[in-house]
This record gives sequence, structure tokens and C-alpha cells, in this order.
Amino acid sequence: MTVRVRFAPSPTGMFHVGGARSALQNWIYAKQQGGVFVLRVEDTDAARNKPEWTEGILNALEWIGISRGSYEGPHFQSANAEQHREAALKLFDAGRAYYCDCTREDVQARNGSQHQGYDGFHRDKGLAAGPGRALRFRTPDEGATVVVDLVRGEPTFENKNLEDFVIARGDGSPVFLLANVVDDMIMGITHVIRAEEHLPNTPKQQLLWEALGVKPPVWAHVPVVVNEKRQKLSKRRDKVSLEQFRDEGYLADAMRNYLMLLGWAPSGDREIVPWSVIEDEFRLEEVNPSPAFFDEKKLRAFNGEYIRALSLDDFIAAVQPFLAKGPWPADAYDPAVFAKVAELAQTRIALLSEINQNVDFLFLPEPPVDEAAWAKAMKEGSADLLAATIAAYEAQQDWSAEQLKATLEAVGAERGLKLGKAQAPVRVAITGRTVGLPLFESLEVLGRDTVLSRLRTAHAKL
Repeated sequence: MTVRVRFAPSPTGMFHVGGARSALQNWIYAKQQGGVFVLRVEDTDAARNKPEWTEGILNALEWIGISRGSYEGPHFQSANAEQHREAALKLFDAGRAYYCDCTREDVQARNGSQHQGYDGFHRDKGLAAGPGRALRFRTPDEGATVVVDLVRGEPTFENKNLEDFVIARGDGSPVFLLANVVDDMIMGITHVIRAEEHLPNTPKQQLLWEALGVKPPVWAHVPVVVNEKRQKLSKRRDKVSLEQFRDEGYLADAMRNYLMLLGWAPSGDREIVPWSVIEDEFRLEEVNPSPAFFDEKKLRAFNGEYIRALSLDDFIAAVQPFLAKGPWPADAYDPAVFAKVAELAQTRIALLSEINQNVDFLFLPEPPVDEAAWAKAMKEGSADLLAATIAAYEAQQDWSAEQLKATLEAVGAERGLKLGKAQAPVRVAITGRTVGLPLFESLEVLGRDTVLSRLRTAHAKL
């Protein structure tokens, strides 16, 4: 048997990080088993589906390493509409489904509660198909449906607790439960690896597989991804868009390493590992079924580690898209100047998008204005310190970081200041900020004329 797995997103919005995690798990499992990864776009929600969302799915998958042409598809669920209808009619003809024209209000009136499910009222009424009549699957009255799950063992569902669920709406269109099963049958899916939230649907879908005469797939329900309050990640409440993380400057390698840790861990006391290790060691049977916390702070730290691990050339290439959007005039950016500070910047950022705030002072005609930074650094005595620094730097012959540091250290010492205190007003005068790249290397790169000009401007404001 050739293992065939599928990833089946809906093109109705941005790509969810939880979906990306499931895609990677399916992808790795297929590779480990010498199998096939199938991409199926569930596009039957015509009101919400947009072509750009489908393209977004393909782009997002490619970003995390699942490149176009390396998988089967994309297939589109809408192409199987006729097979969905045929399956519904097959179940009706076999007596495994029946028509029902009850409204929700009818069911509530009979049950006396809005919390109880359908009561099987039309099971034996013999209704034929008609406008407004939904088709319901007849669940077994006795026994239990056992779901053999690679992650969760054998969850057991008493059949008496499963209501006769709808498989086709009143207009004849099949619902997700049936369409999903039929699609998997058509595509020969052998293993369904998906999020825990789908587990309640699984006994129903397993019953549909069996009723249609096909052996159900192997199930694996991986843990739901939650926020710091242990709530399921929500598009409306949480930051969940893979594209947003990408656009903020997260590296694909860092993101996919972190996503694979949501419910699983590599061997040893380590988390940041080469992708080849993850591909070799990942086992569905070792996935922890407990909810997995998506910790953005931890992801950010991961990303910083991956940035620092880049070669200098790769780092410079990686930040170019962000530098191209810098707040300076287009002709002010000088790649040779950036190259001089790139290695320093690489050790100080956790997101690629943070590069501009670290180097903007090099390419702006004047340092950026930060009132809070100015107020913090320009204390009593700052005017005197800046005046003395200007005089000392005007006489400076060796414009190297080492000598610039020694000079300012001496100026500060004359005033009873340690270097940290002495350099604070100089840093703000030159860079506009209280933190950033090493100060004296920055002064060396900026050059004598620019440094002195900015120091004089700052002094004149005091």
C-alpha cells in the first residue's frame, strides 16, 4: 500500500499557523513512508472563496518548504460535486439515510431543549426527496464506533449518542462531512492527519466510510494549538496568519522548526535542530495529545538564533527586502556602508524587519526624533559633555572606533562619569535612540563630518 496523505485547506482567508503545522506533519509523514502528499483545496464555499486565497495557500506552503510540483494537486473539492451527490443517493437507496423536513424549531419543540440533538423523528416516515428536505444518515442504535488513532489511542463513541446527522442539505448539496469522505475515497487517502478539533466528526465519517463500503483511513488527530490563556488560536483574537509572521521577518527555517515542536520534540535536550533531524526523528506516535501552546516570544527567540546562524552574505541578502522599504530617501542607501555594520546588526535583531530601526541613522539626513530617548539621555551636564566631546573629536586624528571610545572615555572621566553615562547623550545625538548598534563603530562608519555636525546640532538644542 502506498501511503497517501492530504492537506485540505479552505481558501477563505489568511493561512493559519495551525494549518501550517498540520501541513508539515503530513508532508514529513509522506516522505518517511515513501508516500504521496496531496493538496486538496476545499473550495465549495463559493461566497467566501477567492482565487487570491488559493494562491496565498500555495505561496505559504512554498515558504515553509512544500514547493509547487513536489506534491499531487492542487485538486479542488468543487470538481467532485457529482460524486458527492451520487454518494448521498447511494446511502439513501441502501436505507442508510432518509429525508427529513424538520426545522430546528421543530426539534426544539419536541425535545423541550435547544441543547439536545435530532431525535430521529423521520427515520421511518419514508419521505422522498423534495425542496427543503435534508438527507440524514441513519446512525446505528447499538454498539460503539472505535476510532483507532495514532496519537490518541482508541477513542470510543457510543452509537446511541450519535444523532442522525445531515449529509445533504435541503437544496441537495452535500455537507462537509460527506464531501470530505468522498474526496478522500476518490483520492485514495490512506492516512488522515489533522487537528484535534475534527475528532468529534471522526466517528460520523468513519461510519460513512463503512456504509459506502470502503475501509476507513488511519486516523491521527494532533493537538489543538492554543494561546497563552490556553484558548484555541482564533483568527479574530490572536495573531495566527503565517503570512504576517513572514512579512515581519521571521525566517522560514525558524518557523517550521518551531511549528514542528507544537506537540512533539526531537531527541535529547534540544529544540533548535536541522530540518534533516526533524524529518528523520518525527513520529506521529510520539506526538503529545495535550494542547500545544503557541508562544510567540519563544518563536521570536528561535528566529533570533536562526538569524545569527546565517552566513553574513545570506543575512545581507535576507534583509534587503526590508532595507528597500527604509524611511530614508531611495538614493541615500549605500550597500557598502550597510556592509560595514551588517555583522554588528545581525547579532542584535530577532526579526528581519528590525533592521531599519538599527541602521536608519546611517542613511537619514538627520537622526530620527525620539522625544523619550532625548529626555532620558539629555540630563543636566549634557551640554557641557557634548561641548567637550565636540572639541575632542575636532582634534581627533585617528578616526577609529577604538580611539573614538578612548577619547570619550577620557572626556567622561574628567567629569566623573563612567563610559556608559558619558556615551548616552552622544548616542542619542548621533543615532536618535538610547539603544542600537555599538556606538563607536557607528561613529567610525558615519565619518568625522557627519558626527561633528550632529553633535553640534544636539548641543545647540540644549
